Amino acid sequence: MDATPFFDQNCTQCPRLHQFLVEVKDLHPNYYARPVAAFGDVDPQLLIVGLAPGMHGANATGRPFTGDYAGLLLYEALYEFGYSNQINSESLSDGLILKKCRITNAVKCLPPQNKPLGKEIIQCNSFLAAELNILAEKAIILALGTVAHQAVLRAYDLKQSNAKFAHKAKHALPGGRTLIDSYHTSRYNIQTKRLTRNMFFDVFRSINELMSN
Repeated sequence: MDATPFFDQNCTQCPRLHQFLVEVKDLHPNYYARPVAAFGDVDPQLLIVGLAPGMHGANATGRPFTGDYAGLLLYEALYEFGYSNQINSESLSDGLILKKCRITNAVKCLPPQNKPLGKEIIQCNSFLAAELNILAEKAIILALGTVAHQAVLRAYDLKQSNAKFAHKAKHALPGGRTLIDSYHTSRYNIQTKRLTRNMFFDVFRSINELMSN
């Protein structure tokens, strides 16, 4: 994994999250159970922002969206549209390489019940802001879900009311960058068909159109 220099894998600034990770590590000694760094190309054209590590996914493996249900559709899309060398993401040793793409989360630590508190999202926002600040001009940011969308706006110090979340919506950002929204690839959203494979692939078609302009 290529951790960015401004990321602290030993961060303990959120007491509730730190304590929860300690408890999870006791229950699952083989789990990574630490703040999870971004993964992928160090100079991406596309940055994908999720919510937070999943208990048996990134929290277990140490890589975003790896080893859990939420990663199935995401990595399938990345492979289909040429951002990945393989369709599955199962472990750190599976040989996966991302091209022109990087994946991160609004909150770097596993939260209880997969629900970070507002103050934890704010506390972690400096890491996301640093990731966004080094993106190239005209880079595209894909926010998976409302929390990720709001975290990106906060990192740019933009008002939430100026860019409301909506699936497949596009928002102009500083530096000529573009924010695109999508429903999260969570098990709930997919099983309830709030997000379908074709809907998610349409988001990537929009991304490719922006990149070709």
